[in-house]
Amino acid sequence: MKRILERDERGATAVEYGLMLALICGAIILSVGLFGEAVVGLFAEIPPRLGRN
Repeated sequence: MKRILERDERGATAVEYGLMLALICGAIILSVGLFGEAVVGLFAEIPPRLGRN
């Protein structure tokens, strides 16, 4: 009877990890979309400042 009442939480844990992964991926995609061009611009400024074209 005890086995019947025990809860198997492996499925719930997998769902929680899936949700966390989805949120992290969404944050990365949003960050790249918002800041991607600005970061490219910053890196494009480095060679001229070093004296190389």
